[in-house]
Amino acid sequence: MSVQPAIFSSLEQWLVWQESLHPSSIDLGLERVAAVWRLLQPQGLHSYVITVGGTNGKGSCVAMLGAILRTAGYRVGMYTSPHLLRYNERINIHGNPVSDGALCAAFARIEQARTNISLTYFEFGTLAALDLFGYAKLDVVILEVGLGGRLDAVNIIEPNLTLITTVDLDHTEWLGPDLEAIAREKAGIFRNGCPAIIGDVKPPNNLAKIAKEVGAPVFQAGKDFHAKVYTDKWEWRGPTSSILDLPQPTLKSGKQVANAAAVLMLLDCAKQQLPVDAEAIRKGLTSVDLVGRLQVIPGAMTWILDVAHNPQAMANLAQDLAIMPASGPTHAIFACLADKNALDMVKVLAPQIDHWHLIPLLGPRSVPTAVLAQTLISAGIKNPVTQHVSAIDAVTSVLEYAQNKERVVVTGSFLTVAAVLKQIQPEDKDLATRGC
Repeated sequence: MSVQPAIFSSLEQWLVWQESLHPSSIDLGLERVAAVWRLLQPQGLHSYVITVGGTNGKGSCVAMLGAILRTAGYRVGMYTSPHLLRYNERINIHGNPVSDGALCAAFARIEQARTNISLTYFEFGTLAALDLFGYAKLDVVILEVGLGGRLDAVNIIEPNLTLITTVDLDHTEWLGPDLEAIAREKAGIFRNGCPAIIGDVKPPNNLAKIAKEVGAPVFQAGKDFHAKVYTDKWEWRGPTSSILDLPQPTLKSGKQVANAAAVLMLLDCAKQQLPVDAEAIRKGLTSVDLVGRLQVIPGAMTWILDVAHNPQAMANLAQDLAIMPASGPTHAIFACLADKNALDMVKVLAPQIDHWHLIPLLGPRSVPTAVLAQTLISAGIKNPVTQHVSAIDAVTSVLEYAQNKERVVVTGSFLTVAAVLKQIQPEDKDLATRGC
């Protein structure tokens, strides 16, 4: 007896159903998702494909790359995860998140095609992005790896170019216990004859070695391309060309020039197929807007929101905070997920924080505030700590407690930033999905 495909009338209904469809939220492997993709669009994609992996900096690189290519006149699709405020953010076509209606239509096509093949929530979303990109007839598709690389769903698509931004300890239960093991998984996106850009000046030793074994030409930061920063400008020098008088990216972190340098190396490798002039690069770098990446909301109190959720990202945030002026104490609204290294995260951030405000997150991976408080004690942190029952309670408390000229840092996960952002920017509260 055949099973009638599930069809829902709203994006929210589709997403709730997908969360319960597969017995595991993560099921690394390509066989199932590749089989559905072949049924869904047997002709595959006919766009130039750039796959971006790494531990930190992926989203920023995708955003900068997309902005530059759109400025140069190309039709661009971008797939990223996770989203911050709305699921639609994950799939962006020519600078705009796709509509609820487009997503629902893609989900219905996937459900019709998959028959009895089981898919995870992430696999459904990846297939929806690829399906919509196929119909959009794009010049360039940029795919961000969700987890690892070798067995991540985006790896069913053969790339023309690959980038690995950084490699650090994260998702160790899935990717391995050390940097070399994690690098091996991330290097799974490399292909024979496909240029591999490494954005880290000190990557694990095996990363470039694996690329060469695969037959991928390697271009590594600090060896094959360089960024030199001046007061308000910077310059990029590659293997055969250079670009001078570049503006600082509008993304504020001190690590963004390194990300931009890797993006320029990508563009240099693609210059025969995707020519881009220096003016498009300059305009693109100054037009990027990415919520939750050292996002500063000024006012009587300064809010700084950053989705840092592992020790390396938190160390970057701490460095940025150290050079940002603060005329008063700094408060932190903090929460993280249970599979993250909370101890090392708070240790590196602690020198920049005067008062910690701990909140719970929604979902089964939330860490109770009492556990987070004990983590702060284990880290030797003696500054005041307040446990809150919700994000709105923390925001209300901070607004009542703090004085003008103080600043509030919101960090620890995408969910932490999203929960607070919906309180301090009321226009972002209404995130209800629309009918399809």
